[in-house]
Amino acid sequence: MKSPRPFIANAVAMLFFVAGIFSAAAQPSNSVTTKPVYVPDYSHANDPLKDGVFAWDALTKTTDATNEQDFARFTFSFTNVTADKVTILSVHPSCGCTTAELPPVPWLIPAGTGGAIKLSVNLEGKTSMAGTLFKYVDVSTDKGSKRLFLRINVLPPPPMPKMTDAQRAAGIAAAKVDRQAVFKGDCASCHLKKIDGKYAQQLYDLVCAICHESKPRSTMVPDLHHLPVATSEEFWRTWITLGKPGSLMPAFATSQGGPLNDLQIASLAAYLNATIPSHTPPPAK
Repeated sequence: MKSPRPFIANAVAMLFFVAGIFSAAAQPSNSVTTKPVYVPDYSHANDPLKDGVFAWDALTKTTDATNEQDFARFTFSFTNVTADKVTILSVHPSCGCTTAELPPVPWLIPAGTGGAIKLSVNLEGKTSMAGTLFKYVDVSTDKGSKRLFLRINVLPPPPMPKMTDAQRAAGIAAAKVDRQAVFKGDCASCHLKKIDGKYAQQLYDLVCAICHESKPRSTMVPDLHHLPVATSEEFWRTWITLGKPGSLMPAFATSQGGPLNDLQIASLAAYLNATIPSHTPPPAK
């Protein structure tokens, strides 16, 4: 009978061979495959952007704004007309009142494609006087920078609404019963027109001028520019806050049922004190 040792030895050798194959397959490879990271080139960001890179729908845009408008909005569209990709690195407005809306930067623009940059200009405190505002934004790319210009024509305030004699009489009758009536019902559409966030002259134009600057001005409404008493900032603040009981002058403070907060009243009093000088000297102490 032959010994089984040669068979056993061969089987063991085969097991070691197979184990070696699996062991080798389980070993990590020294070569690591990673996706290349795109790193934009900032070296030309401050160079002028040459013509023939982006085709813009316009480099200067104009819009009109009224003294009641909160924002002026613009949209600049563009197309990459090169055979290569272009990357927008940043968009810098000329001041903090202008903000840009666009995808996260760096913004890759493939050849033949385009996009739009939306801009908003905060007009708070800028539309009290008619005129023209100029703003700009700098669009920096890896091929250079381009400046876009914004022009805002601030239109003069609309004329005071005209009231018929019947409307005027009805308003006076209502105010005699309740001097706060100007802040209620149909009267509120004129006397409380978009006053949130308005101060100083803007606030005066919206809530005061409708009575005190109307043409013709009602005889029972005093001419603030020719008051026969001494005035001061405290004088104006008191009258605006409390009004005058027994007259048509309402109380504007929220604590008295009016529409204005303390900061608005303070700004209005400061504006009146600065623009309407006192014609009568205060009494000697």
